[in-house]
Amino acid sequence: MTTEEPKRQTRVTCAPGLASYLRTELEELGFEIRSMDRTGVEIRATNTEAMFLNLRLRTAFHVMQRFGDVYCKDADSLYKEAVALPWERVIDPNGFISVTSSVKNDTITNSMFPNMRLKDAICDRMVQVAGKRPDSGASVDRAVIHLHWVKDKARIYLNFTGRKLSDRGYRKIPCLAPMRESLTAGVLMEMKYDGSRPLVVPMCGSGTIGIEAALMAKGRAPGLLRGNFSFMHFVGYDEEAWGRERLAAKKLLKKEDPAPIILSDIDEECVEASKKNAVTAGVDHLLEFHVCDFAETPMPDGEGDVILHGEYGQRLGDDDLEMDYKRIGDFLKTDCAGWDGYVFTSGKPLIAAIRLKVAKRTPFMNADIDCRLLRYELYKGSKD
Repeated sequence: MTTEEPKRQTRVTCAPGLASYLRTELEELGFEIRSMDRTGVEIRATNTEAMFLNLRLRTAFHVMQRFGDVYCKDADSLYKEAVALPWERVIDPNGFISVTSSVKNDTITNSMFPNMRLKDAICDRMVQVAGKRPDSGASVDRAVIHLHWVKDKARIYLNFTGRKLSDRGYRKIPCLAPMRESLTAGVLMEMKYDGSRPLVVPMCGSGTIGIEAALMAKGRAPGLLRGNFSFMHFVGYDEEAWGRERLAAKKLLKKEDPAPIILSDIDEECVEASKKNAVTAGVDHLLEFHVCDFAETPMPDGEGDVILHGEYGQRLGDDDLEMDYKRIGDFLKTDCAGWDGYVFTSGKPLIAAIRLKVAKRTPFMNADIDCRLLRYELYKGSKD
């Protein structure tokens, strides 16, 4: 990465509950943290470093650089302030833009109206300066502008990512209630998974936990799975620098394979979907698949980590699900002695049904569902 480029205020966003894991990633990559909140971390980064972050981060959503701050009490003043910004420095008049926003202003009753006014300001400025306006629409696959507006203060960002970084591109066939890839990465970080011990994933669904584990264990940058980012569509995109960053990321790939990663599901279609997703991700050779009830999942020799992501249920006190969770507890106790056991779920009755002492509860949000990663120390014999 070059040191000659100017560093700009950069916000890296994430899902609620993942900011601490994102902070850890950024610090390990050498960035100084300026601030952190529930859904993001603030740093300073160059354009090349922003590309690097899109390539390497596992728990993030977007990498966004500050373009300008404006004071505006309503949509008309937003337009007036935004049309004065030097959009010609970053927007291609022959290109395509989209505008997203997060707005908390009492004068706004239609959430799409600020997007339209900001888009109008950008296009009108481009007509004034370049004699042509870019095309625009809802697609976030090209240049994306993000507006964060609270009361009378608005910050305008260049979103250098486009589609969320959690959309790796390998999960072509999702099963019911999949876990988002960025959340999965956070869960594996909480488990301190590094590939040195076996990992068993009963109830694997579409295979996200196993696939993310394989990517992490091999040191494969998740951004290598994508061929398009928003930064490629802004003026000044350095294709050579991007090529260097991709090459450097490929050199980080570890030669040694991780300890066994075993996935199982009682639904044959889910197992087939997991296999196809793993092929797309390029890690199918690192995973072992079985069609079976979770309690019949083959356990490798030695000790390792086992994680189950079961159904949550729509009603508290679901008798069938509580019976399943009782069986999960039995499986962990009888088949996984000596291992570290994890269950990712929601709902106190389901947690109680496992009937094992929880060593640690870590809160996570799966979409809008309040969940917990439960850790169980599964001793052989008694703890003493």
